[in-house]
Amino acid sequence: MTGAPDPANLLRDLPPRQDQEWVEVLACGEGMRIQRIVSWGQCSPEGFWYDQAEHEWVALLSGAARIQFADGDRTVILAPGDSLTIPAHVRHRVEWTDPERASVWLAVFFR
Repeated sequence: MTGAPDPANLLRDLPPRQDQEWVEVLACGEGMRIQRIVSWGQCSPEGFWYDQAEHEWVALLSGAARIQFADGDRTVILAPGDSLTIPAHVRHRVEWTDPERASVWLAVFFR
């Protein structure tokens, strides 16, 4: 990189509504990846659980979402500004995202 970088706004230049969640890798390095994810009502398929080898810190910047955890059948409701750290191998799924507006996530995956 040379010179001063241009600023980016995580809530602008959103992709149009689509059938699949939209994922953009913003930065990555050894043992770490930062993504912007945009959901338009998408959720995990019935019976599917994430069981990832990395820890995940996620912040919901806009929209609304529900995350369900397999252990204890716990559900967490997220509103704009809420964040959550999900330890590696904690099984979870996106149960619901707002179908009326974009749910913009900032996700950091790390070891």
